[in-house]
Amino acid sequence: MAKPKKKYVCQNCGSIAHRWEGQCGDCSEWNTLVEEAGETVFASKHNLQSGGREVRLVGLDSEIALPDRKKTGIDEFDRAVGGGLVAGSATLMGGDPGIGKSTLLLQVSARLAEAGLSVAYISGEEAADQVRLRARRLGLGKAPVKLASATSVRDILTTLGRDAPDFVVIDSIQTMHSDLIEGAPGTVSQVRASAQEIIKFAKEHGTMVMLVGHVTKDGNIAGPRVLEHMVDTVMSFEGERSHQYRILRSIKNRFGGTDEIGVFAMEEKGLTEVANPSALFLTDRSEEVTGATVFPAMEGTRPVLVEIQALTVRLASGATPRRSVVGWDSSRLAMILAVLEARCGLSFSGAEVYLNVAGGYRLTDPAADLAVAAALISAHAERPMPSDAVIFGEIALSGEIRPVSRTPLRLKEASKLGFDRALIPASGEKSSDTMKKLQFAKLANLVDHMLARD
Repeated sequence: MAKPKKKYVCQNCGSIAHRWEGQCGDCSEWNTLVEEAGETVFASKHNLQSGGREVRLVGLDSEIALPDRKKTGIDEFDRAVGGGLVAGSATLMGGDPGIGKSTLLLQVSARLAEAGLSVAYISGEEAADQVRLRARRLGLGKAPVKLASATSVRDILTTLGRDAPDFVVIDSIQTMHSDLIEGAPGTVSQVRASAQEIIKFAKEHGTMVMLVGHVTKDGNIAGPRVLEHMVDTVMSFEGERSHQYRILRSIKNRFGGTDEIGVFAMEEKGLTEVANPSALFLTDRSEEVTGATVFPAMEGTRPVLVEIQALTVRLASGATPRRSVVGWDSSRLAMILAVLEARCGLSFSGAEVYLNVAGGYRLTDPAADLAVAAALISAHAERPMPSDAVIFGEIALSGEIRPVSRTPLRLKEASKLGFDRALIPASGEKSSDTMKKLQFAKLANLVDHMLARD
């Protein structure tokens, strides 16, 4: 005998509860639990060990051809997705509102259409005329891209099924709805069901599909977490709206490597490629400013040189010092300050500390520890660091400078941009060609080499 079972799904994180609560127990958001039709639960037990269809098992060493990739003609986009788009793949792109997701995908659509592929752009948020006006502003008004404004998955797939295009953009997946599922567009069940049908269409017809996803206030893609598992590739379009640059980052990629990035600059005519991002982040540097260091960060296989800036302000006794960080982990800054005080005897307890990564860039590389420490010491001692030096290395709680990965690539990029010196860990990868061009100061421990006392 079957009996229905109620369930309540959080519209923010997708967690399921069996009774309504005012606050979600997983993400702590209020008033996000919505009742949805539950699955039928059978009281009797079923034996699934027989009656099915046998599946074919293949060996791990079986020969398989690499998937063909379609180049979009935008090198930075192709780099981020792993070398080009794969037929039958589904890609999810998320990013803050107004960051340029629709602009970038419209440019990609135009390039593919001009290359002879059939392209359809389906917008659930804007009318077709609005998309057409944006294309004219970008100089893409004559590109043979087919436009439509629709939100019904049934209508969209019926239209596309007559003559399946090579490339389809769905902007955005949160506006789509399926008539087989109860609930408003944007709910967890609707997003999951709509994405599943569109991905199924892509696999059956060999169509490359790009899904645009909304993001929450925390920067995560809205909707159920399973949405990211359903697609083949997850892209994140990042950047500060007040800054010119934008970064397209690969978070998940079943057909290539992750953590590759593409760098773009927002111009009047849309997004333009930045072939040398290091030069973009190091413009107009002053040689006499204290608290500024240059760090060669790694983004996948690409080194990017960025400037780290530190400022310390002395306070009157009794005042509570402030710690402010932009573009880096605040808890890691607290660790670096603790190491400098406990191992090197530098006290920052009576000063406010401000740390900034220039250009709105966001760092996650632990190799930035030494560059941050050097910037802090330079600001504390009021002595500028050499303007022709790059600094990188991971700092342990003991004050030890530990080696980091990709040292030759970091040094090669620094040498290419005219840097003559490097402050690096004492042990690590060696690069004989670059070693001949750069002067090195190799550190094993912060205590052994105090920058402020040089």
